[in-house]
Amino acid sequence: MENTGQARWKTLLAFGIIYFVWGSTFLAIRVGVREVPPFLLAAIRFLVAGLVLYGWMIARGERSPSGRQWMSAVLIAVLIFVFDYGFLFWAEQRVPSGPAAVMMATIPVFMALSEIVFLRTQTLTVRLALALLVGICGVAVLVSRSLNLGGAPIDAAGAAALMVASMSWSVASALTRKLPLPSSRVMSSGAQMLAGGVLLALTAGALGEFRIFRPWAVSAEAWLALLYLIVPGSIVGFTAYTWLIQRESPTRVGTYAYVNPVVAVLIGYFFAGEMLGPRTVLGTLFVLVSVVAIVTVGRAPSSAPAPRPSPTKPTGASAAVRGDRPTA
Repeated sequence: MENTGQARWKTLLAFGIIYFVWGSTFLAIRVGVREVPPFLLAAIRFLVAGLVLYGWMIARGERSPSGRQWMSAVLIAVLIFVFDYGFLFWAEQRVPSGPAAVMMATIPVFMALSEIVFLRTQTLTVRLALALLVGICGVAVLVSRSLNLGGAPIDAAGAAALMVASMSWSVASALTRKLPLPSSRVMSSGAQMLAGGVLLALTAGALGEFRIFRPWAVSAEAWLALLYLIVPGSIVGFTAYTWLIQRESPTRVGTYAYVNPVVAVLIGYFFAGEMLGPRTVLGTLFVLVSVVAIVTVGRAPSSAPAPRPSPTKPTGASAAVRGDRPTA
C-alpha cells in the first residue's frame, strides 16, 4: 500500500510528464524534420511505439483486436496519424514549434463545431459562440499579414496543414464513440499506433521520401529527437497519462491541453530562438481562452480531452496519440 507522500510524488511526476514532455515534443518534431522527411519520421516514431505497446499487451496475455476492431483502428489511424500527425510533421518544416502547438490547440474548436453541426450533441449558446469566435481570432492573429503586431505571420501553407490536422483529429474523436475498439485502452492505442505507423510508411513511400532519405547523413541531434519522440513522448507520456486517468479526475488530467501550448512556446523561445513577440503572445492567449471556455462548458463529468502534442490532441480520441498533440 502506497503512503500519502509516495502517491503525491508519483502524481506530481506524472503531471510533470504530460505537461512538459508532451509540450516539448513539438520542438523535437521541428528538430527531426530538418533532416528526416516528415512522413517517414512520423512513421518510424509510431511504428516503434506501437510495436512496444502492442507487444507489451500481448506479452501480458491481452487478446489481439478482432478483425472488426482492426478495421476501426485502421480508419481512425488514417485520420489521426496520416492526416493529423502527418500534416503536423509536414507543417513543422515551415512553422516554428511554438505557433504549431498553439494552432493544434484549436482542436476543441473543431470538436465543438462538429458536435453542433453534425453530431447534434451540443447547443450553440452565446458563451460557446463567443468562445469559438475568440479561437478563430487567435488563429487569425497568427496568420494575418495585415495586422501589424511585429514578427512575421506563420506560413500560410503550414497553417492550412495544421487546420486540416486539427479538423481530422476532431472527426476521429467523434468516430471513436461509434466504432468497435478493444476495451483495453493500451491495446486500442497500440493497435492504432501500429496501424498509423504502417500507413505513414506507405504514405512516405508514395511521396518518394525513402528515395531522398540518407540515414548516414542524419545528425546525432536529429536521431536523439526521434528517440525522444518515441520513448518519453509516446511510451512514457502515454503510461503517465493512463496512470493518472485512473487516479485523478478527467478535468484535472485534461489541464494538459492548456499547459502544452504554453510549454511549447516557451521551450521554442528559450531553446530554439523562436520569436516570442506580441503576435505569438496574443494569438496564444486568444486560443487558450477559447479552449478553456469550450472544454468547461456543458461537458459531462466523465469526458476528458484525449491526449494529442502533440503533440499537438479532445474527448473521445485515442489516449495513445498525444505525445504531440495536442501529444504531438
